[in-house]
Amino acid sequence: MAEHQQRAGVETGLGAVDLDARCERIMLDDTSWVDVVRGFVAGADVVYRALLDTVDFQPARLWRYERWVEEPRLHHWFGAGPFPHPALVDAQRVLQSRYRVMFDGLALAWYRDGRDSVAFHRDRELRFCEDTVIAILTFGGPRPFLLRPRLRRDKWIAPQGGATYDVAPGSGDLLVMGGRCQRDWEHSVPKVSAAVPGRISAQWRWTSRRGRPEVGGSYRAPRHFDAPR
Repeated sequence: MAEHQQRAGVETGLGAVDLDARCERIMLDDTSWVDVVRGFVAGADVVYRALLDTVDFQPARLWRYERWVEEPRLHHWFGAGPFPHPALVDAQRVLQSRYRVMFDGLALAWYRDGRDSVAFHRDRELRFCEDTVIAILTFGGPRPFLLRPRLRRDKWIAPQGGATYDVAPGSGDLLVMGGRCQRDWEHSVPKVSAAVPGRISAQWRWTSRRGRPEVGGSYRAPRHFDAPR
């Protein structure tokens, strides 16, 4: 019955998970990978419009340059639910089954235009980054999604920040980062100068809590420094 409903959703473009969408795995190195599923959700633009109409997106602040700065994108966090669209419920169920993990909630990020972005970073707030699953499902306009090796020495002067991959997800596309990706790689959604439609990303995160924990605070918490001596 559930599969029949998903097929009907695909045919009518109502925003349903396509169980037959092809998954391509990109091996970043021996222990880090990204799965890319084009067209994971059919009728994704319908979902985008529904999320814009129903989700109360809010700004967030980051502790950067020894002060608070407003992050150039908006957010909303959903814990156990209810989620704002059935496609997100179906997506989480499929992801948990495929990757044999359990997520503790769903985060949405809205990039309103090309000026919104997120800089190169790792999801360090998980603390245990050596074995993680980070799933990102996109709705709306296409944007670059760059990945670069964390320890690339010339990344500050290299084109595109030293990125070696651009997954470039479109509306309804899914990407899943796994293995040591959050330990050894960084990712970003850069600003773009062209006029582009808005984009919403749905994000799920899981960690096995194995390995060494990250040291130091995240960008969402202030850091305290000793006074000069």
